[in-house]
Amino acid sequence: MTIKPAVRISDRKLIVKERTILTGVPDNVIATSGSESGPVEGVFVGASFGEEKSRHVISLGTLRDVRFMSCFRFKLWWMAQKMGDRGRDIPLETQFLLVETKDGSHLESDDGNEENQIVYTVFLPLIEGSFRSCLQGNDGDELELCLESGDVDTKASSFSHSLFISSGTDPFATITDAIRAVKLHLKTFRQRHEKKLPGIVDYFGWCTWDAFYQEVTQEGVEAGLESLASGGTPAKFVIIDDGWQSVGGDEKEKENENENDQQPLLRLTGIKENSKFQNKDDPTVGIKSIVNIAKEKHGLKYVYVWHAITGYWGGVRPGVEEMEQYGSLMKYPIACNGVTKNDPTWKTDVLVKQGLGLVNPKSVYKFYSELHNYLASAGIDGVKVDVQCILETLGAGLGGRVELTRQYHQALDASVSRNFPDNGIIACMSHNTDALYCSKQTAVVRASDDFFPRDPVSHTIHIAAVAYNSVFLGEFMQPDWDMFHSVHPAAEYHGSARAISGGPLYVSDKPGNHNFELLKKLVLPDGSILRARLPGRPTRDCLFTDPARDGVSLLKIWNMNKYTGVLGVYNCQGAAWNTTERKCTFHQTKSDSLTGFIRGRDVHLIAEASTEPNWNGDCAVYCHRSGELTILPYNTALPVSLKVLEHDIFTVTPIKVLAPGFGFAPLGLINMFNAGGAIEGLRYEMKVGGAQLLELESGHEGERVENNSSELVGIVHLEVKGCGKFGAFSLARPRRCKVDSNVVDFVYDSESGLVTLSLDQLAEEGQKVHFVEVEL
Repeated sequence: MTIKPAVRISDRKLIVKERTILTGVPDNVIATSGSESGPVEGVFVGASFGEEKSRHVISLGTLRDVRFMSCFRFKLWWMAQKMGDRGRDIPLETQFLLVETKDGSHLESDDGNEENQIVYTVFLPLIEGSFRSCLQGNDGDELELCLESGDVDTKASSFSHSLFISSGTDPFATITDAIRAVKLHLKTFRQRHEKKLPGIVDYFGWCTWDAFYQEVTQEGVEAGLESLASGGTPAKFVIIDDGWQSVGGDEKEKENENENDQQPLLRLTGIKENSKFQNKDDPTVGIKSIVNIAKEKHGLKYVYVWHAITGYWGGVRPGVEEMEQYGSLMKYPIACNGVTKNDPTWKTDVLVKQGLGLVNPKSVYKFYSELHNYLASAGIDGVKVDVQCILETLGAGLGGRVELTRQYHQALDASVSRNFPDNGIIACMSHNTDALYCSKQTAVVRASDDFFPRDPVSHTIHIAAVAYNSVFLGEFMQPDWDMFHSVHPAAEYHGSARAISGGPLYVSDKPGNHNFELLKKLVLPDGSILRARLPGRPTRDCLFTDPARDGVSLLKIWNMNKYTGVLGVYNCQGAAWNTTERKCTFHQTKSDSLTGFIRGRDVHLIAEASTEPNWNGDCAVYCHRSGELTILPYNTALPVSLKVLEHDIFTVTPIKVLAPGFGFAPLGLINMFNAGGAIEGLRYEMKVGGAQLLELESGHEGERVENNSSELVGIVHLEVKGCGKFGAFSLARPRRCKVDSNVVDFVYDSESGLVTLSLDQLAEEGQKVHFVEVEL
């Protein structure tokens, strides 16, 4: 008997677990087993061509009768999601493709019988040699593989490992396993869980961008820090965005300023700060002045600054005496075909017209090292490195896009590692696989296009994009869902999403313009936050629906804490990237309100929060918006109705049964969006030989019981971070509650089982948590 590989090309078909995914696979498509890259079930795919070229496109076969979710680049810098059911729906510049076969059932997927399970197939276009590949569809429903070097002189004709295809019955595990197999093959990057997360992710921060844009000053930075602290939500990190560097335009551009109606593109003229960030009394102090003020006067833990991967938007200006050692030369960006078709505005971009001063790749480590060393000596803890995808457009004459990107990122990684020991770096405008597949150091990546406070079409699009992009990006780095404004019509919509994202949480409010009521649902008085443990991602049943376009679907986002899960539900309908107009536009929605359903198992790993191996799947679900507590038995659904730009957050906790009639589930600080993130420790102490069941006063069906015996059934021991209103579900009324060994008052709602008590202030100095005991 011959055991057939789970993923294989046979009889011109791509077959995955005996399901046909692609038909009519051409003969020159080459398949190589993925077994060399670990125990994952997968295959590497390439192709042979008759001629060496710098760009090849080949059909991989016809794709129909499936559902898919793709992450594609709608701009040079950023990805977004696109769903469909056939090959022609797959956009140009698709860098990640997840396909679902239609046979099988979500509800049958726990019984271990693969014949009944939905199969998920992941397609990962890769880097091979000097070529980078992506996927696209054509009008014949064929899935195509596009391979390009970005340099007409960098050519090849044969490829064997340009695409990896893998499958499984758990979509999230399948993706993680596939990325791991690719990592073992390429040996050029590390996965998120292998990288050190910088300390900023556990604290509240402020970014200067939307507050000041490029007009930021040292005085403005201090005003913003004072303003946030005054309302009880102090920032513990700041990102001084664009506007602190020494830059200037080209002399020839100044003479022809009105040419093409474009302002002259600014370029870096020195590695030190500009005059706005120099101490007036002693200019030699430089940017260290605001760093000292931030840390010593305002108690900040981290100060970051912004710079482009090429130094500044226009690169490093050639001919500047101070910068000559870096060998900057003018280059004119050339974007690939997929980018220019998806975003026609690129052709008239200021960078295309005016060019960029590119530091010689052989000198780029020296450039980064000297820049970062200067910043580190001033007390700067990290950098937000922007405009990263520009490198792929500058590879002509330099060995191509992959080679140039690799050289720059190796230098960047080495400099960050040397100068910022907390791994202080955020990647931005960096959504190309050239960079992702060579990233060994960077652990935080901006997840989508910007938060645009003045663009009403952008807000629903933003939430959908960060969630779906995190499915792919979250395997490499912790996605950063961007800054937002706390005073804004969509402030709660954005803020609640950041709270469950698992990534950094920071605002870009103007000084004095804050909604502290909202911020206190996100930030504790000491400036720390209740961060979820993973990247926030769409729930399994949302992976292939389109919550921005289809008019019927709500977006559900799940994440995990130590002992609870969290679900965010968002109505993102009404706006999306318009493939005809090539921009984001509004579209008509079918109804004012949509209704969807949540289940405990929507939190994909909720079983990991249970303290017992034989947990039956029952959950306590707390609704943040209404304050209602609901008990959801396994697979039971709770309806949720939302209008466009509305949201709700649900804390989901497995119920622990201590004895018949005695169930318990902690919820956390229920006034916070991510309530369960406050629970740092949980232990159930069972009182063996304690209260006999006959002594327990049992109510009629549906009523709560009460322990009237003289002995305890058990004690729940909790370690709770922060302060505020603590809540839990208890099937029976607690005997008493203690906080830090002191008996405290509590409120018990016998109808819902909600127990609440007050944690009036932060734990005492030297004690990071409150010790809470609930006696049953």
